[in-house]
This record gives sequence, C-alpha cells and structure tokens, in this order.
Amino acid sequence: MTWVTGVDGSPYGVTNLPYGVFRSGGGQPRIGVRIGSWVLDLAAAEAAELVLAAGTLCRPTLNDFMALGRPQWTTVRQRITELLTDPAHRAAVEPLLVPLDEVELLLPVDVADYVDFYSSEHHASNVGQIFRPGQPPLLPNWKHLPIGYHGRSGTVVVSGTPVIRPTGQRASAEGPVTGPSVRLDIEAEVGFVVGVPSPLGARVSVDDFADHVFGVVLVNDWSARDIQAWEYQPLGPFLGKSFATSISAWVTPLDALADAFVPAPDQDPPVVDYLRDVPHLGLDLRLAVEWNGERVSEPPFATMYWTPAQQLAHLTVNGASLRTGDLYASGTVSGPDRGQVGSFLELTWGGAEPVKLGDESRTFLADGDTVTITATAPGPDGTTVALGEVTGTVRPAR
Repeated sequence: MTWVTGVDGSPYGVTNLPYGVFRSGGGQPRIGVRIGSWVLDLAAAEAAELVLAAGTLCRPTLNDFMALGRPQWTTVRQRITELLTDPAHRAAVEPLLVPLDEVELLLPVDVADYVDFYSSEHHASNVGQIFRPGQPPLLPNWKHLPIGYHGRSGTVVVSGTPVIRPTGQRASAEGPVTGPSVRLDIEAEVGFVVGVPSPLGARVSVDDFADHVFGVVLVNDWSARDIQAWEYQPLGPFLGKSFATSISAWVTPLDALADAFVPAPDQDPPVVDYLRDVPHLGLDLRLAVEWNGERVSEPPFATMYWTPAQQLAHLTVNGASLRTGDLYASGTVSGPDRGQVGSFLELTWGGAEPVKLGDESRTFLADGDTVTITATAPGPDGTTVALGEVTGTVRPAR
C-alpha cells in the first residue's frame, strides 16, 4: 500500500517502480521513478538527502546510477519504497511528485553498444518457412548458440519518437532500385540494460546475469524487410535495421520482476557448458501489439528458446567487454499461434494474407501508421507489473 493518491490497483504500484528520465517545464533532464500516474523526482530527493546514491540520481541519465551495482540498486529501491509507503515521509516527499502528463519523457540510458538476438524458435521457424519453403525452417546452428548481430546504438530512440521510413536498395525484376522501403515492419522484443561493466577479455557467466543487468525495456526493432532481403547475404542485417530502434522510456528493474521468472522451454540437444543455466529460467512477460489502436497480436515471452542469461553469456564468451548502458534485445517474440507473433512479416505471412484494420487492409506499415507494444508480468501477491510501453508513428521518407 502507498499513501500516493490514485495508485492502488495500478500496475505501476510500489511493487514496480521503474526508472526513467524526464524534463518538466523545459528544464534539464532529471531522473525519476514512476508511481501510478506520478513521477517521483529522484534528483530532488537526493538533493534533499531523502535518498542517497553518491550523487548519481542528480545526473541526466541512469548510467552512473546503474554502474553502482546491485547492492546499491537494492538499497535505493528499498529506500524509495519506504518513502512512498510510510506516511511519516508524506510531507517531505509529496512536493517532489510531478504529474506524469506534465512531463516529457526522454531516453533513459546513454546507450553504449547494442546487440540484437534471434531467440524465439517460433519466430525463426516462421521466417524459415516464409523465406525458404520446402527446406528445414531452422539452420543447423540455431539450437546450439543464440544467434545475434551488432546493431547501431546511435539510432536507439525513446518511445514516441517518429520513425522516418528508410530509403535504400531493394531488388526488383529489372535489378536493384533505390527508394523508400515498401515492406516496413516491426519486431516486438524485450531488451536488457547492462549496469555493471566487465573488463575486456573476461567472460560473464550465466550465473552472473543479475549482477550485471539492471533492468528491462520493451523494444521495437523496426525492420525494412525489402532492404534487408537484398543486403543481408552473406553478412546479415545492416541498413534494413539500423535506421531506428525504439525502446520504452521506463526501465523496469529486475527486482520488480522477481515473481515473473519461470522455467524456460527445454533445450534439445543439450547446450554447451558455458550456456548451461541452472535453473533454466525465462520471464513470464505477456506482450501485446496494437496497430493503429487495434490489438493484432499477443506474443508470450515465456516461450523464448534462449534465456536472457544465456544471451549475456554468449555475447561475452569471446572476451568482448560489457559497458554500462549496453543494450541487448531478445529478438522478435513469437508464440506458436498466428495471433502470438511479434512481426507483421509473420502476421501476414510474408504479405500474402493482409490484416483488416478498421476499413483498411495492411500487409506492411503505411505512412501515418502507429504501433504500440505493451507488456505485463505477474507481481507479488497477485499484483500485476506493467512494463513501459514503446510506441512509434511512421513518417514519410525524406
């Protein structure tokens, strides 16, 4: 329970408390935590010595705070919970609450490196059937390691940022042509934000996942399927992906998801030693995709074949270092049913089966279309934890 007005029953209650960065009245960026429809100004709280984090809550991004490590994250979360639940603190804290609808939400993290995985067996199988009919849907390496690629951190944008339709080369009957993408798509994903770095040459064990990862964001890794199809052989995604990746404005701390960890799907064949996570746990996150306000899919994250801990171990097994602010995404989240897929490539089966949206039909995204991805997770004592939504509207190519 909290003394904050209007929070009871909210999926942004005291069992959640996601972190973000906001601006109010044209001022400087400030770190805050969401409680219901309010933002607690943590910069002001630390300045008033209501919460102590070595001054890191007075910075313009979460990076310095995330670098402090799990013991400090836990201590600060406990203190914030105390401030918001003990009525003795109400007089001091209430003036630091800002209405959510009066703030501008900013990119919460200075993103260092960005890695995107391909960890849903259902998604990978669907894509294999669409692009390689009559052949095995999964390539031979898929169940032996988490497939991934390095993306472009400089084009990671906060939810609500318009997405400009990308221009590039694509194939045609007459040969390659250059122009705006005509097969613009989404990828509904879950992202993991690294707080504690690791030195070059070190490996991060699956057992150390929670010591390095600060929290979770929702991700829309926008994809230009026609540009990607022409360019990706033999080296993989490039310009078809790098034009924009949207993330939610709120970073949900791992502590808020403690009740959402569930057994992950069995892995057959058995994985190699460095990928063996015991217990083998995924997250029970229930995503929803809305296309122009109409819910078209509900991807279940619990079905992901490769776990977040395995992804982290794999991306460092060669000695690659972690940096504070690194972001790695799960890859498209898709379940076994058509209504559970995380891309419109799958939803429309390569564009062959259009989707009805009101009075219109769609295969891929049109200019002016808006996509919003939300997610919830089970919290303690039957509560629900909401992850910050990620939304974006397509604008015409420049």
